[in-house]
Amino acid sequence: MALSLAISPCPNDTFVFHALVHGQVPGAPPVDVTYADVDVTNTAAERGAFDLVKVSYAALPWLLDDYHLLPCGGALGRGCGPLVLTRGDRAGGRDRADLAGATVAVPGDRTTAYLLFRLWSAGRPPARIEVVPFHEIMPGVAAGRYDAGLVIHEARFTYPRYGLTALVDLGEWWEADTGLPIPLGAILARRGAVDPQAAAGWIRDSVRRAWADPAASREYVLSHAQEMEPDVVDRHIGLYVNEFTADLGDAGFAAVEALLGRAAGAGLVPQTSSSRATAWTS
Repeated sequence: MALSLAISPCPNDTFVFHALVHGQVPGAPPVDVTYADVDVTNTAAERGAFDLVKVSYAALPWLLDDYHLLPCGGALGRGCGPLVLTRGDRAGGRDRADLAGATVAVPGDRTTAYLLFRLWSAGRPPARIEVVPFHEIMPGVAAGRYDAGLVIHEARFTYPRYGLTALVDLGEWWEADTGLPIPLGAILARRGAVDPQAAAGWIRDSVRRAWADPAASREYVLSHAQEMEPDVVDRHIGLYVNEFTADLGDAGFAAVEALLGRAAGAGLVPQTSSSRATAWTS
């Protein structure tokens, strides 16, 4: 029976999961894969829609009763945080207080990016938040439909071409404030549907195969990269697929616990038990 897997079409996910999706991991079952933005997978995971699923770390408080957090395969690192962008001609003089009256486009209300934004805003989100498909955020800010946009992933490399300016790098803020890496996307295994220890082994094998032969996944990655240029694809993978992809380790788990602990303390998410208690670790 095939294992249902939901990941994003972003290069880091397709690079990491190429071998697993294509039956190249010994002992792993066949995989039936769905590609969707993380805001979609966050919601689908609440319904128990997939056996393995990529979600935002910010969504974990609503999911850990039904899923194990896996210690590999996700997106966590340094220098890779979300950005708050404004149009170049509107950026001058803006600061955190100025955003209180702005319309800000965000990629999902349970994304890690939005949770970091709310923590950075000290619990005072802008007067108007609009959830917008990720690919529409930068064009929308450039066209003046939104005063600012919260972006992730390859937008770090491409926003200047839209005439946009980075008002704040939330990753830099998080790292300076905590000293910890930035927890973005997690891989979860549905309880009772898949053995988390086995799943972690399959994913780690898939990661190692991707690193050992990057060319093997090239066509697959580019086919799902949403018209991303090859050099941007390479930079995207180089930034988001790192040592934490193979193993969260102490620093990774500390980052997750800090994010969810701070958010719960601010009343932004439900209180959860330690992420370590709900994860299978080697």
